[in-house]
Amino acid sequence: MPVTIRKMREADITVWAEMRFKLWDSLSVDEHLTDISKMLRAKKRWGYIALLPSGEPVGFAEICIREYANGCTAQPVPFLEGIWVHPIQLRQGIGRSIIQQITDDLIQSGFQELCSDASLDNKQSHMAHASWGFDETDRVVYFRKSLNCP
Repeated sequence: MPVTIRKMREADITVWAEMRFKLWDSLSVDEHLTDISKMLRAKKRWGYIALLPSGEPVGFAEICIREYANGCTAQPVPFLEGIWVHPIQLRQGIGRSIIQQITDDLIQSGFQELCSDASLDNKQSHMAHASWGFDETDRVVYFRKSLNCP
């Protein structure tokens, strides 16, 4: 399916927040709007949008420049924070097209690798990452200790 992939702009903020909510529903659309506004100002994180020829958005991805990421060899490193494709459009190459545009842009910017993660039980994401050319580097369980500060 032919899609156009481009970096998102301020004009995309509403549709971006709505797609983000479909991927990360622990925040409200308004909270996503706030996060996106901060991202656009910080310039260390950006989004890509996939559009059908009609202009309908059918997917997005976000990249963040991290100082370090597990399994990576270069620092700083671009990190795929999330990717979402509309369920009706799955398995039509849209995710692959988004990743390819991101890859092309990162190579042009001088980066050597793109990193990502997925939860241990998300087999669908593991398969998608493999199909996009990612190699698994490690499996990790994260821990948190609450500091009961007064």
